[in-house]
Amino acid sequence: TDTQKAIDLIGKTPVLEFRMLIGDTPPVEISTSTINTLFAPAAITGKDLKSADLQFQQGTGQLGQPVVVLHFNANGARIFADLTRNNVGRSFGMFLDGVAISVPVIREPIPDGTAVISGNFTAESAKELARNLNYGALPVPIELISTQTVAGTLGEKAVQDGILAGLWGVGAVMLFMLLWYRLPGLLAGVALTLYIIAILALFKLIPVTLTAAGIAAYILSVGMAVDANVLIFERMKEELRSGKSSKDAIHDGFARAWPSIRDSNISSMITAVILFWFGTSLIKGFALVFGLGVLVSMLTAISISRTFLMALGIDAKGGVARFFFGSGISGT
Repeated sequence: TDTQKAIDLIGKTPVLEFRMLIGDTPPVEISTSTINTLFAPAAITGKDLKSADLQFQQGTGQLGQPVVVLHFNANGARIFADLTRNNVGRSFGMFLDGVAISVPVIREPIPDGTAVISGNFTAESAKELARNLNYGALPVPIELISTQTVAGTLGEKAVQDGILAGLWGVGAVMLFMLLWYRLPGLLAGVALTLYIIAILALFKLIPVTLTAAGIAAYILSVGMAVDANVLIFERMKEELRSGKSSKDAIHDGFARAWPSIRDSNISSMITAVILFWFGTSLIKGFALVFGLGVLVSMLTAISISRTFLMALGIDAKGGVARFFFGSGISGT
């Protein structure tokens, strides 16, 4: 999140060079102007370095001392083995942007492609050296061209716009349900409100971070909650048309709509599980929110809406039943 720190790190990215001392006696002082006269380029280069990491020595007398361990790639390990075997006793220089960081003496051949840089390091300085070596191992220097800050989560304005759009959408759905299904539509709106509260509380409890994919899954689950109510109410209307009382129509409508609701929700849950199991982190977030939404929506559609309708105790036929449980403005 610190843009300037990131820029500084990129700006400090060095070029790593390995050089062999030309003479036998290591110089007391090494400057940028004397590198080419004192050191000759070695066969191994920075691009042969696989990684560098901070470790702590375990030997006697140096227990816990920070060191930097170099790991060369396969080609680098082969070159480094030949170089150390043919230059035992000579000094081997490591340079970052022309500045000597270490000029150790090759004591013995190193055939495994792993070298240790030791010295008066602190943990922080050794960590920084390892970082610079890793960055310097790039085949070419990095040049900063432009910077752009991208938020990791949705911005405040985007969240506000999403909430506003969601409220308008839920309001439009509730209005449609009320006008088309009348009393059951009103109770479905109450059940939908309880669903929204329950699922948000569940997100807070787990907790679940709502990304753009999560918000899309949440809206989709709201649609499935309404879809279950539509199936139930349409079955209820069919029962009313057959001459049953409103109480019997409610009971039979829920009973006959349940298989369709069950099958569709099970299919959705299977899809959510597959997405969560095989998907990336973004897809997993979508699958988790969608799966939770499907479970809670099934509960609200079957339990809450049915309980509300049965609790009213309306047992009517004919015109009264058509008025409360009719479809659309005409009441048919």
